Amino acid sequence: MPAPVHPHPVHLPLANGLRVCLRHAPRLKRCAAVLQVAAGSHDVPLAWPGLAHFLEHLLFLGTERFPAGEGLMAYVQRHGGQVNASTRERTTEFFFELPVPVFTDGLMRLADMLTHPRLNLDDQQREREVLDAEFIAWSQDAKAQQQVALLQGLAADHPLRGFHAGNRDSLPVESEAFQQALRGFHAHFYQSGQMTLSLAGPQSLTDLQAMAQQFSDQLTPGPLHPQAAPPALMQGSARCYQHAADRHLHQVITCDAPREALAFLCTWLNASAPGGLLAELQARRLATALQASVLYQFADQAVLDIHFTLGSEREPATQIEELLHDWLSFFAHSDWTALREEFALLNARQQQVQGALALARNDAHDLSEQGAAALKAMLDSLHLPASRHPWQLPPNNPLLRAPAKEERAGLIRGQTSAHRGLRTFAQDRSRGRRELSALTFSQALADDTGEGALYLHWRFDSAVPTGLESLLRPLCEQARQAGVELSCETIATDWQVKMHGLHEPMPAVLEALARCLSDSNGPLPPPAPVPMIAIRELLKALPACCAGVQPEPQGTTASWATARWQGLVTGLPASCEAAIKAAAARLPGQPATLPFTPQALDGQKRWHAVNTESSEAALLLFCPTPVQTLADEANWRLLGHVLQGPFYQRLRVELQIGYAVFSGIRQINGQTGLLFGVQSPSTSLDGIVEQLQAFLEQLPSLIERCPDLGNQALAQQFAAQALPVNQAAELLWHAHLAGHSSRYLDQLQQLIQQRTREDVQHAAQQLNDAAGGWQCVANGRCINDDWQAAS
Repeated sequence: MPAPVHPHPVHLPLANGLRVCLRHAPRLKRCAAVLQVAAGSHDVPLAWPGLAHFLEHLLFLGTERFPAGEGLMAYVQRHGGQVNASTRERTTEFFFELPVPVFTDGLMRLADMLTHPRLNLDDQQREREVLDAEFIAWSQDAKAQQQVALLQGLAADHPLRGFHAGNRDSLPVESEAFQQALRGFHAHFYQSGQMTLSLAGPQSLTDLQAMAQQFSDQLTPGPLHPQAAPPALMQGSARCYQHAADRHLHQVITCDAPREALAFLCTWLNASAPGGLLAELQARRLATALQASVLYQFADQAVLDIHFTLGSEREPATQIEELLHDWLSFFAHSDWTALREEFALLNARQQQVQGALALARNDAHDLSEQGAAALKAMLDSLHLPASRHPWQLPPNNPLLRAPAKEERAGLIRGQTSAHRGLRTFAQDRSRGRRELSALTFSQALADDTGEGALYLHWRFDSAVPTGLESLLRPLCEQARQAGVELSCETIATDWQVKMHGLHEPMPAVLEALARCLSDSNGPLPPPAPVPMIAIRELLKALPACCAGVQPEPQGTTASWATARWQGLVTGLPASCEAAIKAAAARLPGQPATLPFTPQALDGQKRWHAVNTESSEAALLLFCPTPVQTLADEANWRLLGHVLQGPFYQRLRVELQIGYAVFSGIRQINGQTGLLFGVQSPSTSLDGIVEQLQAFLEQLPSLIERCPDLGNQALAQQFAAQALPVNQAAELLWHAHLAGHSSRYLDQLQQLIQQRTREDVQHAAQQLNDAAGGWQCVANGRCINDDWQAAS
């Protein structure tokens, strides 16, 4: 098992009022910072809705000390980290994660952008157009509109009912009054007393505290300004209401329960175990899914949403509400002793496996006596009738506990040592065939970290059986609670399963997966589609488009009997190997080495039209490397490293083409290539392609002007000892599919260090010539004859 996190985060108030939370976790490969400002959308003057979100955007546009090209976003991207920000109702968060050697430079940039924003008028005018584009997308997004409609049951004067998104009309940057409000909001809230800094990393608590103090010294000092209390969530004595739309029913409860209490309640409401609410609703065919979550929490106010996905629009809401109230009544009068112990185990396990950023954001607490009393009081206040249904509390998650060790390894179940010689030759031969399957145990990652990864890849003769994601959903949740992220993905006629996390429960998760797949009775109905913005719809469709496999006719059913599978295991100690092999022997299908056959485009430009039901133009351009050598991959990775910042600066900042603009290396089915993505509310697909090609044509001069190609910064991102296990495993999986050696990470790191400017120029020429072909996935028809429409 990995070294545990420091048992409790260390909370410190610094001299200037900055509150600090420190988490020391030696197992981490990276360090993360989360800076929370106690000010959000509801703290803005009523005349200027969207001002808080607007300011959050402006802070990323550079300072005198660190212009945009050297600011936090560009710096984090250059070093392979992650960075973002979020404006909520009463808080604004800025967060990033970086490799340990460069983390303090990231903190320095964060402090500078918070304290010394330029706020010049040209930047504001450009960024207002970005927010206006986001507003247009938000106003057309089905999920966002459902959220707005859901909150209509609250009191009309509560700010949750108001408009806070910000657009061209609500952000009059030319107005002097607006400028005074913007600078006043920044001066009032963006100072030390209004902020909390959370740090998580492998450094000692002493070093983390020194970093926090250094960060604090750069801030503008100031006191904590209490935030105004909002009006009541609902009028009179009402505490809850229903909202129904399409095949969705929401039961909304307003309360004053603390965060830990509501997290405890949601955990058990969402449980899918037999005897619970979801299992009963599914048995009665009233609902297919249930998701309880906290929509809002501030001071002594909270909004709990219990969301039911219905089997049809005609399901009786009153029956569902009666069952919910009956379960809540049963739960309120149950003994929570075992559940509180299980809840504490769940929280501890999550801290054991979370990455640096997730750990820095973790504010989970065990259910205290005060929290339990508050939850009991909240449930009592609903005046629920006595429960009549024979409900059951969820059982303990068996994956959370270490499996019992078998005393007599190598025996058939039921045998003793006296029977050791009774195994038949047929059993031995069968066992041998399964153990010589296409399950590769890689030693590319150290096996002493407590974490590992397992990949499984099935190939079917026809379409992948439907409903596998729904089938595995309960197991995915159990595995997640135990510290293993289990996910699956369908790509044309291939199906992949990934496991990342603690190696101790992984054999049991694999055993449960094999049992789940073997016990499934034919294809299940596919899950209901989840509303997504256009660019996310395209990203979901991209792997199948790149696979080049024609979709099977409706009604085609795949057979597990003829399916073939292969797998990769890495990071797991030798002590797990026998258990993994035994569990893998029960997987359906035949173990086999599947050939790696990337689609040969031969310089062609393919256009895949995908319906996203969005009026905005959205486009992905995937450009595979011409050949699958490691040298070619190193050239293209360095090219992607060089162009990432300038591409964003040109299309997102200067041309204002769209708010969703990104680029970078992407590996799809083992194939490496450069991916560009743009979604725009104002520019057509023709215009996006034109600007993309214009940018690519400028690459030779961009490379020539670049003083440092960044070989060292990029190469360091592929050091196995500095990569989180899940990221390293993902790279190794694609290398395995492509037939590279187990020394892939070391070889790639060395090759990146050796690349010259001429190598990168050559890659840029290959890219412009579409030497490896271009795959365009867009939400519109083929724009001209330069492209070949895909079937």
